[in-house]
Amino acid sequence: MPTPDDALAAPFRPRLARVVTLAVAVVVLALTAVLVLTMPGLAPLDQTGFALFGLLIAWFCWRQASVRAVPDATGLLVRNLLVTTHVDWAQIVSVRFGQGRAWVQLDLADGDTLAVMGVQRADGAFAEQEARRLPTLVARRTTTARDD
Repeated sequence: MPTPDDALAAPFRPRLARVVTLAVAVVVLALTAVLVLTMPGLAPLDQTGFALFGLLIAWFCWRQASVRAVPDATGLLVRNLLVTTHVDWAQIVSVRFGQGRAWVQLDLADGDTLAVMGVQRADGAFAEQEARRLPTLVARRTTTARDD
C-alpha cells in the first residue's frame, strides 16, 4: 500500500505541454509523410531533407513532452528541454514559483538557479499544487537531527 511519502516523491511532470507537444509531433509526422509522398517533382534528396526536418521537429516535441523532475533518495533528477541535471537535496536552498515564472526555479547553494520545467504555470491549479509539493519534499529530505 502506498504511503504519503510515496505520493510526495512521485515524479513532477507537466500535463498540458505533454499533450500539446505530442499532438504536434504526430501532426508534423503525418503532414511530412503526406508532403513527401504526394508533392510532385521532389527529388529523392529533397524528400530526404523534408523527412529529416519533420523528424527533427518531432524529436524536439518529444523532448519537450519528456521534461520532468524525478526525486530519489539522494536528490532531484531534473530533465529540462536540452539538459539533464542531478541536484543533491542539500544543494537546494529554496524553491520559487511566483512573480509570473513559467516554471519552478530552484536556488542552489552555489548561487546558481535551475529551472524545473516539470512544473509549468500553464497547468494552472495542478502546477500550484506541484509547486507546493516540491519544497515540502525538499524540506523532508534535508532535515537533519539538528536542523538549525
